[in-house]
Amino acid sequence: MSKKQHNKSQSFQKEVKEFEELVLKINRVTRVVKGGRRLRFRVLVAIGDQKGRVGIGLGKATEVVNGIKKAVSRAKQSLIQVPITKDGSIPHYVDVKYKAARMMLMPAAPGTGVIAGGSLRKMLNLAGVKNVLSKNHGTNNKVVTAQAALRALQKLKPLMPHQEEKQSVVKEEKPAPKVEKKAEKPAKEK
Repeated sequence: MSKKQHNKSQSFQKEVKEFEELVLKINRVTRVVKGGRRLRFRVLVAIGDQKGRVGIGLGKATEVVNGIKKAVSRAKQSLIQVPITKDGSIPHYVDVKYKAARMMLMPAAPGTGVIAGGSLRKMLNLAGVKNVLSKNHGTNNKVVTAQAALRALQKLKPLMPHQEEKQSVVKEEKPAPKVEKKAEKPAKEK
């Protein structure tokens, strides 16, 4: 195989991306100017590495692809680290009010799954959280709920080593004590 053929085969290999990208919302935005209307696209993107890092970004451009690139670069600037427990949940309850959205996140037992909706569910999956309960009150606006979710995840504090031990002791299932059945007395005959 010649050197040129070898270089061509390498150029077709996909780059390994550091983050997964998820487009949460694409809006068409028009601006009225003297000559008519200018059409642009506003793109909301969430990125994450499934190991606890997640971020969101907004990008605006005349083409969707350029808007996504801008949003991804802004999302990389807003990355946060999410503490995740051994069983894939969050360490503690958190309640956040941001603009018109109110988010509540609660830790869940292993096997529960991600009980969340909208942009929060996608962000939790990108962060690598496996078990969580949540509720979103207020607005359904994806931009605001994504920002509220980011703030809620930012409020989470990791467990200290002594707290992890207590948490694991509570979650260990203790065998139920054996209850001896007392011999029933025969019913008295009349």
